[in-house]
Amino acid sequence: MPAAFSYWEKESFFTYDTIVIGSGIVGLNAAIQLKKTAPTLKIAILERGFLPTGASTKNAGFACFGSISELIEQEECAGLDGLALLIEKRWKGLLKLRNLLGDKTIDYQCLGGYELFKNDDIFLADTCVSKIEHYNHLINDVVGPKAFGLANKKITSFGFKGISTLIENQYEAQIDSGKMMSALIQYAQKLGINIFNNCTVDQIQEENKRMQLLTKNGNFFCKRLIVTTNAFVKDLLPDVDISPGRGQVLITKPIKALKIAGTFHYDKGYYYFRNINNRVLLGGGRNIDFKAEETTEFGQTEPVQLALEDLLKNVLLPELNYEIDYRWSGIMAFGKILESLVEEIKPNIFCATRCNGMGIAIGSQTGEDVANLLLKSL
Repeated sequence: MPAAFSYWEKESFFTYDTIVIGSGIVGLNAAIQLKKTAPTLKIAILERGFLPTGASTKNAGFACFGSISELIEQEECAGLDGLALLIEKRWKGLLKLRNLLGDKTIDYQCLGGYELFKNDDIFLADTCVSKIEHYNHLINDVVGPKAFGLANKKITSFGFKGISTLIENQYEAQIDSGKMMSALIQYAQKLGINIFNNCTVDQIQEENKRMQLLTKNGNFFCKRLIVTTNAFVKDLLPDVDISPGRGQVLITKPIKALKIAGTFHYDKGYYYFRNINNRVLLGGGRNIDFKAEETTEFGQTEPVQLALEDLLKNVLLPELNYEIDYRWSGIMAFGKILESLVEEIKPNIFCATRCNGMGIAIGSQTGEDVANLLLKSL
């Protein structure tokens, strides 16, 4: 049990107009939008981890809006008009993040993105190539002209083996996720938003037109609450319709003469890799066993790790010596609907979750959306 709090501590640190649970990209943007729009609001963020634990600091740092094979599947799900709106939200979300923090701060580099197809993926490759102009036309007015194009001539220059087709996206970029989150935290703190780490909310209790949040560090009180814990949202709001999805990642030690530059997608986006400081960061393999990866437990599994290592050795770095430095995992939130879930779940309790693996692209906008929904209730 914590030591007894003083009068000053109780008065200054535990009662707020709004509390945000979760200090990831969505939660920080929600708090920032609230404070910028209504500066007199007293706001705090409660974070269960020492760092924003979940997906925001565990991802690959892709500033992307979808490879062609992903867009084909998403069009089947959302329809053409629905997909167009999704891409627009992703693109505008990336612009919002860049405008808020600045490209230099987040190490934004537009080096292009690529989708790889192996020699035995002829049918999928041909299908995707046939859709290039279709999607170029769809996003021309939002993203820019001729986003996608065939780039087979670059296969050799990247050093890949067993790849027959390469589709380039000239507008795809990469960021440094750690720098992004550090900058968002500093931005929020400069606005006067309190952030408490290692502060897990165990229970939400409603009493006398306010909420009491029970934690092992003491009980917090607020008039309005935003829950942005993404895949972990069911711990507090069990009726929210999302499914967790673990993404396993490995990174090599620095490699001399590494030819890879840009962001890369393979197997409908279920595998992804990039160069970061002359290391290869490679993640994915969730589709090997969806059920096993539908978990909020961090860690690795042998089938996924073997698949990542096989791809690395036989396709991505077939002629280079390298060592794997370390491994980690992140937890994403998915749903049958591709749009983020932004909703007032109960009176004065708001939820923002279900980024569907596109947190960098839509996290800023999702945070702003839930903040604006709350502001309407003031």
